[in-house]
Amino acid sequence: MFIIGILIIVGLLIFRATYKVKPDDLRIQDKLRIRGYATLGAPALAAILIIASIIRIVPPGRVGVQILFGRVLTKATLNEGLNIVNPFITLEIMTVRTQAYTMSLATEEGQRRGDDAIASLTKDGLEVKMDLTVWYHLDPLEAANVFQKIGSDYVAKIVRPASRTAIRNTTVKYQAVAIYSEKREEVQDEINISLEKDLSERGIVLEKVLLRNISLPLKVKGAIEAKLEAEQDAQKMEFVLLKEVKEADRKKIEAGGIAKAQQIIAQSLIGERGRAYLSWKYLENLKNLYQSPNNTILIAPYDKSFIPLLQVK
Repeated sequence: MFIIGILIIVGLLIFRATYKVKPDDLRIQDKLRIRGYATLGAPALAAILIIASIIRIVPPGRVGVQILFGRVLTKATLNEGLNIVNPFITLEIMTVRTQAYTMSLATEEGQRRGDDAIASLTKDGLEVKMDLTVWYHLDPLEAANVFQKIGSDYVAKIVRPASRTAIRNTTVKYQAVAIYSEKREEVQDEINISLEKDLSERGIVLEKVLLRNISLPLKVKGAIEAKLEAEQDAQKMEFVLLKEVKEADRKKIEAGGIAKAQQIIAQSLIGERGRAYLSWKYLENLKNLYQSPNNTILIAPYDKSFIPLLQVK
C-alpha cells in the first residue's frame, strides 16, 4: 500500500506536468474539472494508503514479530493494539494465550486422532500408558527468537516431544504400583519440573502438567485392586474388633452398675423398713392387676401381717 501511494503521488505529478489546458480549448471547463478532481483525490487516496501501510493492529492475546526484507527483528516485537511500523515490515502474528496440548487414549480427545497416550516403562519393567495435558504459553519477550529459530509450528517441534521425553525419563524411576497409587502426585510434580526446564530454554513458559489417567497391564491392575480390597477388609475387621472391645467394656460397666443396684436394694429390704417397702410393692401390684381389663376375679393371699406369702427373714 505504501508503494501504491507513492506511485499515485508520482502519477499525479506527471499528470499535472503533462495535462495542459489552453485558453482557446473548447472543453476547457471539463479539463479544468478533471484536473481539479485529480489534484484533490489523488493525494487523499495516496495519504490513506500510506497511513494504512504504517499502522498495524495486533489482536488481543497476541504479539507481532516484525520481519524486514527476510530478517527477523528480534528486539522489536509488537504488543497487542495499535502500532506504527516501517511500511516495508511484514508481521507474523503469534499467540501468547494459554494453550493446552493433550495426549490421550481416547480417540476423540487430544491434538492427534486415535490412541495418542504415552507408553512408558517403569522401574520394574512394566509398560504403563498415561494421558497427559500440558498447559503452556509462549513467552512474549521470546516470541521473535522462537519464530526465528523454531518457527510457528513450535508445538509439534518442541512441546510434544519434550513432554513425552520428560514422562519417560520420570516413570523409569518408579514402580508401576507406586505410580498408580501413592506416588502419583510426586510423579506429576517431577514431570512438571523436568518439562519446565526444557521448555523455558526454548522460550515457552510451562504453566502446569496434568496427569489425567494411568493405565496399567490388566494383571497388575487386578493385583493392585485385590490388595486394596484386602487392606479395606483388614481395616473393617479392625473396626469390628474395636467395636467388640467397646461393647465388652460397656457390658462390664453395666453389670457392675446392676450388681451395685442389687446390693443397695438388698440392704434396703432388711428390717422394718424392708417389710414396709414389700407391703407397698405388693399393694401396688394388686392395684395394677385389679385395673387390668383382662381380670374379673382377683385372689390375693396374705398373712396376718399383710405381707406377701414369701419367706422374709
